[in-house]
Amino acid sequence: MNILLVGSGGREHALAWKIKQSPLLTRLVCAPGNPGMAALAETRDIKTTEVARLVALAREIAADLVVIGPEVAIEAGLADALAEAGIPCFGPTAAAGRLESSKAFTKAFCDRHHLPTSGYRICDDAPAAKAALAHFGPPYVIKADGLAAGKGVVIAPDRAGAEAAIDDAFGGGFGAAGARVVIEEFLDGEIGSLFALCDGKHSMLFGWAQDHKRAFDGDEGPNTGGMGTYSPAPVFTLDLVDQIDHRLVRPAFKGIAADGAPYRGVLFVELMATRHGPKLIEFNARFGDPECQVLMLRLESDLVPYLMACATGRLHEMPQPVWRDDDAVCVVLATEGYPGPAKAGSVIGGLDQDFGEGVVVFHAGTSAGPNGTVLAGAGRALNVCAIGDDLAEARERAYGAVARIDWPQGFHRTDIGWRALVR
Repeated sequence: MNILLVGSGGREHALAWKIKQSPLLTRLVCAPGNPGMAALAETRDIKTTEVARLVALAREIAADLVVIGPEVAIEAGLADALAEAGIPCFGPTAAAGRLESSKAFTKAFCDRHHLPTSGYRICDDAPAAKAALAHFGPPYVIKADGLAAGKGVVIAPDRAGAEAAIDDAFGGGFGAAGARVVIEEFLDGEIGSLFALCDGKHSMLFGWAQDHKRAFDGDEGPNTGGMGTYSPAPVFTLDLVDQIDHRLVRPAFKGIAADGAPYRGVLFVELMATRHGPKLIEFNARFGDPECQVLMLRLESDLVPYLMACATGRLHEMPQPVWRDDDAVCVVLATEGYPGPAKAGSVIGGLDQDFGEGVVVFHAGTSAGPNGTVLAGAGRALNVCAIGDDLAEARERAYGAVARIDWPQGFHRTDIGWRALVR
């Protein structure tokens, strides 16, 4: 098979790493890719939102399958254009992708299809948003309606902080994504990330993990796109997984199909395990980042047949995926200042060494510099991942590798997996 993988982040590097292992693969092309992906596949300098150029590239390489990594390509309608061209695609249409691209749409969707989620108010201007705060108690949750690279959420401890977050959103703090905001009820419990595949009709659960959203140790600091993950996560008991499947996953796929947009691809269900059962925090229309990284390390089965089955309506023919018994950990290294203003262009050293058994380093936000150097972007740059017989061994391997990377301008959390270790 010839496969085109769209994207340039850590999620896409992990997908490329796993796809590369498939005996079905003939040729892998990544657009635009990154320095880490360039070691595994051909790369083409085409942005993820340049739909016409990506379709042309798929035709050029006679792609048997296109795999969409990032949400911006989904929102841009890449899956729609590939369908018109008759090219199989793993990734939902723009209409189905509204489950991620608009939080207001998703909240209304949950109401229509009776999915458990938090209380909310949708607001189109700052005065309305501030007035809506009266319906909630602290801490206050303020979300940008649109795509904000995982950073469009503020959890404010008091009314003054909430009003400041509202002013920031409507003042352009989240760009176009903040032109509308959603005020939500704060959910108390333990967060988790569950994944499910769908081919338009049939669905299948496809692993789970736990993310660490806050920037600093102890779950302190601003929300980010994710500072680290581990899998499996003890919060996902068999009973909880069954509840999520029947209360969230299946109703979501059935509901979006009933709305005229059958879902093909992977659905990321971010949820809170509360004393009243699982409640939806948000949907993402793609593999999580950095959740995908630990899932790919633990997936024993060949990934490619599952991607193709989703794209061609044959998921019901696939066996349940096989997962390794090992634990996996991902530690994110980001540029100082992230998720706020940060300076791009610092040199990351030490990436050409052997980090030892069970360790894989994925590039998340890097570029090629002069004389073979690797340069960091202004956000998350590397995902240092490891697998081990248990969580403690996986953590030891991952943090041992982190210590050997030469990057003074970077930072990371030192407590990834702490909830599981406390258990």
